[in-house]
This record gives sequence, structure tokens and C-alpha cells, in this order.
Amino acid sequence: MNRNAFSLLAGGLLCAALPASAHHSFAAEYDAQKPIKITGTITKVEWMNPHIYYYVDSKDDSGKVTNFAVEGGTPNQLYRQGWRKDSLRIGDTITVSGFRAKNGSNHVNGRMVILADGTRVFGGSADDGGPGAEGYGGGGRKGER
Repeated sequence: MNRNAFSLLAGGLLCAALPASAHHSFAAEYDAQKPIKITGTITKVEWMNPHIYYYVDSKDDSGKVTNFAVEGGTPNQLYRQGWRKDSLRIGDTITVSGFRAKNGSNHVNGRMVILADGTRVFGGSADDGGPGAEGYGGGGRKGER
């Protein structure tokens, strides 16, 4: 009995010592005073927890291409809003409205996305504290234009 209790305690301590991946808020990483709107071609899609990421090559007025890493909501949240894994396909041209990272990198919190077929979808987490999240009540779901 003592051996089982010791094993259980040791296992619990090991699990407690593992680093926990904390969920971050919008304000921790992004600047609500730095809105951005980009149109470009999807180069990569990572549909996994805790947030999806997709990468967009966008050209500026001079023709210079910049690759933006766009963070979306969690797969489960986006799925409930009508997104599917194939909503974002490599090579598709999309438009993303969101907010830039505080550190000035090409990291964007995507809030609204116009997909290749013209469908407009909400792309963020409704509970992340970002602009518009508190008032999100279903607007921008798949199929709305």
C-alpha cells in the first residue's frame, strides 16, 4: 500500500513540475492601437491548439513581399463559428483585418477574415479581451457578408 501511495505521489509531483502552457490575453501580446489590414496569399496553415496560425504573403505598394504570421482563435471556437480545416488553403488569396504585435514583429491577431470565396468570418477568440470580442454575438459567422 505504501509503495502505491509513493508512486502516486511521485507521479503527481512530476506532473506538477512540468511547465504549463498558459493562455495569453490579447493585451499581453497585441496592440489595440495598431490595426492592420492585409491582403495576400496563404503560404502555410497550422490548425492546432491552442490557436490556429496561418501565414500570409502580402505585397506593399512598392511590391515588397512580407510574410505575416496570423493568430486565430482555437480550432474548437472557429469550428463552432463555421470554419473547417479547409477554410484556409495554401495558395488562396484572403484579406485579414486585425492588430499587430506590440513588439513590432509581423505577428498579427486576426479578427476578421474575408476568405477566397468572399465569405466573411470572425477569426479571433470571442473571450480573449481583444477589441470587439466583448460585443461579439455571432456577427461575422460563415455565410455572412
